[in-house]
Amino acid sequence: QVQLVESGGGLVQPGGSLRLSCVASGSVSSISTMGWYRQAPGKQRELVATITSGRRTSYADSVEGRFTISRDNAKNTGYLQMNSLRPEDTAVYYCNAAIITFAANLIVAWGQGTQVTVSS
Repeated sequence: QVQLVESGGGLVQPGGSLRLSCVASGSVSSISTMGWYRQAPGKQRELVATITSGRRTSYADSVEGRFTISRDNAKNTGYLQMNSLRPEDTAVYYCNAAIITFAANLIVAWGQGTQVTVSS
């Protein structure tokens, strides 16, 4: 059994920054791809950024150049550094990870979400 827990959300003014964290716990042997998604009210969940086990990254066009995804494999933790935040970045942000358990099973896990609000 595995669990993802996000933290770091909050209220920030336009132009500000936040850093989200996502910690995987439980029967975690290794983590393949990690990703961050977001869902704004009344909208579908959308992919924000991904990072592979080899640290290859990809970003949605809307956040390219402003957000940076990273990971610390030793800590089973992923991060999303968000700079130059805009009101349209307001959403619940979810962490996602493909986890290899000690029993050699592949589990795709989701965190519970963390609210990010960008407003003056």
